[in-house]
Amino acid sequence: MRQNAIILAALLTATMLPAAALANTGVAFVHGTSKHTNAAADYWTHANIDSVRQGLPDPANYTVINCDFTQYMWHADAAGCVAGQLKAFIDARGITDLVVITHSNGGNVLRWILSNPTWDSRYPEIIPRIRWVNALAPSSAGTPLADAVMAGNVFESALGWLMGYQNDAVRMQQLGWMASYNANWLYGTNGRPSLPRSFYNVVGTDVRSMPFTANANCGGYAQSVGLEFTQNWLASCSDGFLECASQSAAGTTWFRDVQRTDSQRVLNHNQSRRDCFGLDVILRNDL
Repeated sequence: MRQNAIILAALLTATMLPAAALANTGVAFVHGTSKHTNAAADYWTHANIDSVRQGLPDPANYTVINCDFTQYMWHADAAGCVAGQLKAFIDARGITDLVVITHSNGGNVLRWILSNPTWDSRYPEIIPRIRWVNALAPSSAGTPLADAVMAGNVFESALGWLMGYQNDAVRMQQLGWMASYNANWLYGTNGRPSLPRSFYNVVGTDVRSMPFTANANCGGYAQSVGLEFTQNWLASCSDGFLECASQSAAGTTWFRDVQRTDSQRVLNHNQSRRDCFGLDVILRNDL
């Protein structure tokens, strides 16, 4: 399906635009639940970003979004901040073809923008330039761990490093709340209108935490151990934070980790935002 989309986009570009106006491709990295001023270093890592952007015709055509995703997805400091930074990037670099790579709750923020084009005057300027969204472990249907955090039990302290505490973004990702948003405000889930741009999911299916193994150490061993612990409260198919059903709830599943990663390795929720097991190369080649 993705291959057909690429071919169609190329044909449309070739037939509708003069040679001098061929697409100027860029990539934007949109982080997940957290507040950032330096997501390149603190969330994605420079090594990962630098690897992915080498797939661009001009590797300088990239941006790393820094916003406050402890807020509700529609908040001015969340979706509004993303819109402002994306528009500034598009205008400054003359981007006509934008691939968005996002992770976790960042997928909800992007779906809000795509589903509500009249909410903000900048959205209609951004949406037509998006080729597609590559959503890494998106929390499209929420997570039981958000319910647990809001209830104030053991997860509140155990998951502070991963998703924060009782903030609005965690509250929003409770199962019932996301079901309501998906039914009334967001596109792309079963029974709802399709998103105006393709939304492709990469699904993490498991967690490995055996010491001294590559699958446990990439991205940080302590994080793998923590996600192995939280996985006990999730379905067997999960990345330690999100169940596979939530990651697949909106848009189209591009692949499950073991289908494409090096040596069929799984990607826990922390690893899916890092250059683990060839994920960066897959994303690079997709550009």
